[in-house]
Amino acid sequence: MALSVVPTKGNLISTKKSLQLSKVGFELLDRKRNILIREMMMLIDRANEIQSKIDSAFADAYSALQRANITLGFCDEVSLSTPIDNSITLDYRSVMGVEIPILKIDNSEKNELHYGMQSTSSALDEASVKFLYVKKLTVELAEIENSVYRLADSIKKTQKRANALKNIMIPKFEESVKYITDALEEKEREEFSRLKVIKRQK
Repeated sequence: MALSVVPTKGNLISTKKSLQLSKVGFELLDRKRNILIREMMMLIDRANEIQSKIDSAFADAYSALQRANITLGFCDEVSLSTPIDNSITLDYRSVMGVEIPILKIDNSEKNELHYGMQSTSSALDEASVKFLYVKKLTVELAEIENSVYRLADSIKKTQKRANALKNIMIPKFEESVKYITDALEEKEREEFSRLKVIKRQK
């Protein structure tokens, strides 16, 4: 690239501006990458914490369901009374231009039973409560895992752009600046020598 640049003062100014802009761009991308990595590491810690909770919560919930099945017989008929769940809402927040999902559960129907109490027992109520807790943890984990995936993807793209600036664009612009500066200095020396010769001849 350097050798294809015409060594003029205009090109020198333009190339210096491009070099400065590339350096600023690299610094911004580096900061963005660091912020995204910090955000991702925090989410990974939370995901690990929830994952350990969710494993025991599932075990407790299925154990409670087993007790309810033993007490009541199979709970197939009761399960048919469960309505379609529309309580989860999706929103987004932005972290350095990356859209991070926010999932919320509407708890207005939290204590509402969808089955009759006459033919059921407290074992089924316990199983229902435990599965609601599992649902809450699953929603949290889904939000975090999706956020981590999006952040990791953005970090990868940011790293590629930062590397392109650091290893390709900035060295090329520096090489161009050096080439143009050297060529202009050479021209000045030639001009100076020519003027000295003209002065001597006069």
